Amino acid sequence: MEEQIAELAAKVAELEAAGGGAAVTNTMFAETFYYITIPLMILIHAGFLAYEMGASRLKNVLSSGVKNILAFAFVIPTFYFFGWWVYWGFPTGLPGAPGPAGISGVEYANAIAWGWGDSAQYMGPNIADQASGVFFGAFALFAATTASIMSGAVIERIQTIGFIILAIVLGSFAWVVAAAWGWHADGWLVTQWGVHDFGAAGLVHAVAGFFALGVLINLGPRIGKFNADGTANHIPGHNMPLTVVGLMLIIVGFWGFLMACVIVPGEAWSWFGDKPSTIYGTPITLSALSFNILMAVSGGIIGSWVMTRDPFWMMSGALAGIISTASGLDIYYPALAFIIAFSAGVILKPCADWLENRGIDDAVGAVTVHGTIGLYGVVMLGIWGSGFPALQGAAGDAPTISFVGQLIGAVVFFLLGFVPGYVCSFILKMFGMLRVREGAERAGMDLVKVPAAGYPEWGANAPVTPAHPAE
Repeated sequence: MEEQIAELAAKVAELEAAGGGAAVTNTMFAETFYYITIPLMILIHAGFLAYEMGASRLKNVLSSGVKNILAFAFVIPTFYFFGWWVYWGFPTGLPGAPGPAGISGVEYANAIAWGWGDSAQYMGPNIADQASGVFFGAFALFAATTASIMSGAVIERIQTIGFIILAIVLGSFAWVVAAAWGWHADGWLVTQWGVHDFGAAGLVHAVAGFFALGVLINLGPRIGKFNADGTANHIPGHNMPLTVVGLMLIIVGFWGFLMACVIVPGEAWSWFGDKPSTIYGTPITLSALSFNILMAVSGGIIGSWVMTRDPFWMMSGALAGIISTASGLDIYYPALAFIIAFSAGVILKPCADWLENRGIDDAVGAVTVHGTIGLYGVVMLGIWGSGFPALQGAAGDAPTISFVGQLIGAVVFFLLGFVPGYVCSFILKMFGMLRVREGAERAGMDLVKVPAAGYPEWGANAPVTPAHPAE
C-alpha cells in the first residue's frame, strides 16, 4: 500500500510539474506573440517613410522622411507618459468613472498606467509581469501609425515643429479617446451602441484620415497645385517605384497590426483560457484572419486596377481593401471580404477626385484611403454583421452589432479626428507655426529645413504638369 501511495504521489508531482511547465510555455508564447507584432508594425513606418519620400519631389525628399521619423520618435514617449493613461481612464467618458468590466476609470488608470509611483511596476522592468510591456508596445505602435497616416497628406509645405505638435495630439490623445470609447470592453460606444471595430478601421484609420483633413483645410495646397480657375495640376513624386514598394511594406506591417488585435488565451488578462478572442472577447482565430486579409488585399487591388490601371492607386487599393474589411475581419467569410474590398477599390479614386475638386491638396490620398474608406468599413459591418455579438457576455445580455450603432460610431470617429485636427492646426496657423514660408517651399524644404539634399547631383525639382493635358 505504501509503495502504491508513493507511486501515486510521484505521478501527481509529475503532472503538477507538467502543468506548471505548460503555464510557463503559454506565458512565453503570449509575450513573444505581442513582441513580434512590434517589429512587424515598425515595417508600417518603413513603408510610410518610403511611400512619402517617393511621393515627394527631389527638393523635399529628406524633409518628408525626417518628418515621418520624428512623428514616430515623439509619439512613443508621449503615449507612454499620458496616452496609455487616457486609454484606461476614460472608456466611460467624463469624469472617468469605472465601467462594468472593472478595468477602466481614472482610479484604475492611476494604478497601472503612470510611469512613476506604485503603477511604475507595470510600466517598466518587472520579471513578474511579462505582459504589460509588450501589450503597451503594440498599442504604442498603433498610436505612431495614426501620426504616419496624417504625415503623408501634408508633405512639402508643413513646418516641422507644427507637424510634431499635431502628431502628438493625434497619436497620444485623439485616437486614444476613440480607442477608449470604441475598442475597450468598458467603452460606452461598445456597451451602449454595440460598436464593433476589430481591426480599427474607424478608431485608427478614420480618426487619422479626418484629422488630416482638418489640418489640410488650414494648411492649404502646395504652390502650383491649383490653377486660377480651380482646376488641379498633377504634382508627381520623384520615385514611383519607391512609393509602390513603401505601400507594399505597409501591407506587410498590417499583418502585425491585425495580429496585435487578437487577445491570446490563458493569461490573467485573457478573455478565455482555451481560445483566442478579439479585444471585445468575441471569437477570432489567426486562420480566419489569414483567409480574410489575403482576400481583402486582392479585392482592393483588383477594384482599383479596374478603375485606374495606375500602380499607385492599385497599391493604395490594397490598403483600402484591408481597411474596408478591418472592422469585420473576425466575422466576414472570405468571399464577402473580397466583395467589400473590391468595392472599396472601385470607389477609391473617385472619392479622392471629389475631395481634390473641393480644393483640398492631399498629396498621397490619405484622407480618402484611411478616412473615407475607414468609415465605409465601419458602416459596412453594420450592414453585413448586424445581429452578431459586439461584446462577450451572457446570451441575451451582450450588445449586438447594428447598422445604427455602427453609423453612430462612424460619426463619433469622424468628429474625434476632424475637430482636434482643425482646431489645433488653426491655432498653429494663428501663431505662424503651421506652414513654411513661400520662399522656402519654392526653394525646397530639404535645403532650407533639413538642411541636406537627398540627390545633390540631380537637381531640385520635378515638373508640375496639368492633370488632364488634353483639356
